[in-house]
Amino acid sequence: MAPKNIEDVDLYAVLDVPITATESEIKKAYRKKALKCHPDKNPDDPKAAETFHALSQALEILCDVSARAAYDKVLRAKAAAKLRHQELDSKRQKLKEDLERREREAESGSSNLTDAQKLAAEIERLQREGNRLLIEEQQRMKEEIRKTMNMMSQPVWDSSLNRIKIKWKADKNDSSNGGYDENTLRRFLKKYGDIVALIVSPKKKGSALVEFANKEASELALELEKGLPENPLELKWVNERPVLTTKKEATGPSVISDRDYESLVLTKMRQAAERQKLIEEMMKEENKS
Repeated sequence: MAPKNIEDVDLYAVLDVPITATESEIKKAYRKKALKCHPDKNPDDPKAAETFHALSQALEILCDVSARAAYDKVLRAKAAAKLRHQELDSKRQKLKEDLERREREAESGSSNLTDAQKLAAEIERLQREGNRLLIEEQQRMKEEIRKTMNMMSQPVWDSSLNRIKIKWKADKNDSSNGGYDENTLRRFLKKYGDIVALIVSPKKKGSALVEFANKEASELALELEKGLPENPLELKWVNERPVLTTKKEATGPSVISDRDYESLVLTKMRQAAERQKLIEEMMKEENKS
């Protein structure tokens, strides 16, 4: 399971977490990294299995109280030793190394275990007992990957491909545009669901385009909305029928930070603005025809 020189590996660096990280933070970091390097998602990467094993090993040791305590003790001792090495000159360093060598020789003849030996014993215990946590996390990771792959092949609604053309009677010189403006149309249409964009033609009377956020809202509006009794609306698909597409990429990890959420909101706002602009351009093209 773990190499004999595990004390030479910085398990916290493997997971990109501080030494003070909680078990929850360690699990979160493991899931984030394991999703990217899982062998099932990287069949062409010969190092994927090795990287995934290193992550699993770090999770296994750092999420076990006894093993982590033993590992941390070794880590602190190595850090302290490194600091002492930097402060000693070459002569004192040699004296120190001679002293440590004699201490190791003395300890090897006694029944007391060194910190490194205690860590090795804890790792052997984990190997004998098996690690239920590691198995559960790996199973969860596979299930999440499977669900993501399934979602990628399912048909989804893209509102930009399913715009609706709205027509009504209006004379060319009618300043009221047959009794309809953007606010009036929104009042009639918003009861069916969220509207992504709505544009009333600025030149061609009795004409507008609307884009609903989902299929259900679009179909209900097409089937039920009549508008003003004295001047009914006629709603038709721009593409003659609904269009479904598939997801081109999997969604990210389920845990989203505040910064990620803000970025997502800004992206959605930009997309909405771009769609509004595209619809305006479509209306201009229609007016020319």
